[in-house]
Amino acid sequence: MKVLSLVRPLILLAALLLPASAQVSASQPVSKCTLVAWQASGLSPARLERLLKERGIAFTLDAPFRAQLKTAGADPALLQFIALEKPAQAQGRTPSCVGPLVQAAHMAHAGDYAAAENKLETLLRTDPDNALLHFALGETLRRQEQWDPAFDEFTQAARLEPGFAETHSRLAYVFYRSDDPESAISEARTALSIDPKNAEAYRDLGLGLYGTGQYAAALHAYEESLNREPENADVYYDMGIALHDRGDLNAAAVAYRHAIRLRPEFWEAHTNLGVVLHDQGKLREAVVAYQEAKRLAPEEASVRNNLGNTYCDKGDYSLAITEFHDLYKLEPSWDGGHSCLARAFMAQKNYPAAVAELQTAVHLNPQGAAEHRVLGQALLLAGKSDEALPELLAAVRLNPSSALAHHELGTALFEQDDLPGAEKEFREAIRLDPSPENHYGLAACLMTMKRNDEALSELEIAAKLAPSDRLYRARKEELLKLMQSASH
Repeated sequence: MKVLSLVRPLILLAALLLPASAQVSASQPVSKCTLVAWQASGLSPARLERLLKERGIAFTLDAPFRAQLKTAGADPALLQFIALEKPAQAQGRTPSCVGPLVQAAHMAHAGDYAAAENKLETLLRTDPDNALLHFALGETLRRQEQWDPAFDEFTQAARLEPGFAETHSRLAYVFYRSDDPESAISEARTALSIDPKNAEAYRDLGLGLYGTGQYAAALHAYEESLNREPENADVYYDMGIALHDRGDLNAAAVAYRHAIRLRPEFWEAHTNLGVVLHDQGKLREAVVAYQEAKRLAPEEASVRNNLGNTYCDKGDYSLAITEFHDLYKLEPSWDGGHSCLARAFMAQKNYPAAVAELQTAVHLNPQGAAEHRVLGQALLLAGKSDEALPELLAAVRLNPSSALAHHELGTALFEQDDLPGAEKEFREAIRLDPSPENHYGLAACLMTMKRNDEALSELEIAAKLAPSDRLYRARKEELLKLMQSASH
């Protein structure tokens, strides 16, 4: 995530210290231009309704302006509320700013933030000191994740109208997304000092607290936000993330389901619900959640990656292979999923394909011990112990506490006839994990070295550790017969 290129001073203004001009602005009835600019800036219908109640309106909702507000994406319930409001003062003809702002709001509502940005920049060229236009432009930039320019516009809006809580709240979000949670907390608290009832500010305070690892405090802030605007899918989504990171998977799933209930097309919530269900071991339900996310966002590579990994964990290897192949067609540069795809190929005994995927995984993560180890294992299964050896040496070097890596390295050395080296690795594997498999590997090595008494001891241990496994008992009996035959 990009960090702001400059460390800029925070705008920390207490409500009691606001300039008189800001206090007057906040008390003036809302004009048509102001309402449409707020609509273009993405203020929630609940927040708009409260602002209109607090300040009053300076217009009547005639048919042309109702049509313009609909074009701008106004909520029907908000339109009904405005229709019942009595204007605090009469306004004459519709100002010239309304038409272009309606166009910008319509573009933003449709998700075409770049077009909205261009429209607002045109308006600002003729009215450069308009705080509303800077605020709306900052929002279009924020939506495009252009954090530095968004910061500049919100800062300018705050300078021109410091008494508007939303400006500080949006600054808080920009700081959060720019990996500066402490500044996000400060800006959110500034917003709350101006407007203690501001739901958006509580949400952004929660994000900042989450960014500093204060999960309990973040969840409390999210709850305060929902107390003021209970039907906010984004806040439930943020709660789900905090609850998941806190380890409360059941509550996280509930939060994501609330987000989906409020916004069924919220593909990110479907995806994160899938992650939680996967972590809970509910793989079938996770697949359903990912499939819905994929339906809603078919071009989103991360969804296909998660779905492919879940298919792997379910053992649906053919589906996993199909999913990853489709993913790489969609986004050839995607660097995830190769280890999982290799696992699917190995399950199908397609070792050459598995090796190719694992070589890619090692190339992408050359310091990954697991990637080297699994590549070495695949090369062993493909009968290429000479190629497996350097991969397994790297795996042991990168993670010397991995018993499995030592076991596989012992196997490679055994196949290369380096029996003393193999014995050393098998004994290290046993030290780290005295499993029946590791004792059996050492026994095979000792038998080849004609040290049958020691081998018999290892097989006896393996048989005791896994009494239901016939292999160890069978090998023990075979060795006993061989030893008795040799003694005659």
